[in-house]
Amino acid sequence: MSGQLGIYLALTGFRLKGRDVLHSGYATHFVESNKISDLEKALLELKDPSYKAVDDVISQFHNQCQIDKEKQFVLGAHQEQIDRLFAADTMEEICEALANDASDWAMKQLETLRKMSPTSLKITLRQLREGASFDIEDDLQMEYRISQGCIRGKDFYEGVRALLIDRDGKPKWNPATIEEVTPEIVDDHFRPVENDLQLK
Repeated sequence: MSGQLGIYLALTGFRLKGRDVLHSGYATHFVESNKISDLEKALLELKDPSYKAVDDVISQFHNQCQIDKEKQFVLGAHQEQIDRLFAADTMEEICEALANDASDWAMKQLETLRKMSPTSLKITLRQLREGASFDIEDDLQMEYRISQGCIRGKDFYEGVRALLIDRDGKPKWNPATIEEVTPEIVDDHFRPVENDLQLK
């Protein structure tokens, strides 16, 4: 994704819908849901399923789609702020940049981040920064290690409790603040594990 958009989406949990997924660069085509079966049929009927032939069929359906065709990207007006305020390599710096910006939009993002697991925020930021230069095998191994670290920790279970079990929407994160999440806590989610995922 362009600029810091991927970082912003991963940290805030902002959800893109419909054509906005296309505008973000995450999707390459946009097709109406009631045309999916027609698209599948057209793909299955290809006599030469080359990359170009497949792309031509998908593009044909994409170009015919009129839903939200003129809609502007939901985050387009904030792209400059996203790129500027989410460019730092630490959560402390990102939160400081948002607080210093002090715009209504920045304050809403800061409020959102303060509801998230501080540990998960730091893990996510490191994962995306480091993973940007990884190949798929190294990325998957890193994600496997992170998943094992989360299972060893408490915040995953606390998040499930607050959202799905008690549904009080008031998770008690441990550590409770970004400043309390030490490098050692973050490192623990990236270290090799027993029965490590091996893809090479």
